[in-house]
Amino acid sequence: MPGYGIAGPDEGTGLLPWSWAEERLVSSRNYWVATVWPDGRPHAMPVWGVWEDDVFWFSSGLRARKIRNLMANPRCVVTTENPDEPVVLEGTAEIVTEHEKLAEFIARTNAKYDTDYSVDFLDPKVNATVGVRPSWVFALTESDFGGSPTRWTFEG
Repeated sequence: MPGYGIAGPDEGTGLLPWSWAEERLVSSRNYWVATVWPDGRPHAMPVWGVWEDDVFWFSSGLRARKIRNLMANPRCVVTTENPDEPVVLEGTAEIVTEHEKLAEFIARTNAKYDTDYSVDFLDPKVNATVGVRPSWVFALTESDFGGSPTRWTFEG
């Protein structure tokens, strides 16, 4: 990457394995979700979330700006919370309403965050449960800024 002192594909010493990025997607407690207002302005908000089967899951009230933005434009960015070892996911969001998927998501959320929500908490008339499928994921470590930047591309 010219100008940043980042090694090229044949020069890198520390390209990250997918397992490294996935560990951070699983273990991060908080995430940032960036969406776009209908007029093109950016919007970012923190959320709790769960990474499972190559999909990032979160929920929010139907009236929340991020949900209204995703209904108009499902493209978004999700990042983990640690800026020293960031994982950045760009993908497409889908609002899910199937009871089975909602029950799986709430069980994972309860296990991760030590909560005791029932699946009724995710009532699709009030809340949106969102799955974000990545188009690509980017990660790096601050300790190896020049050698670690790694990008993975996903099939759409």
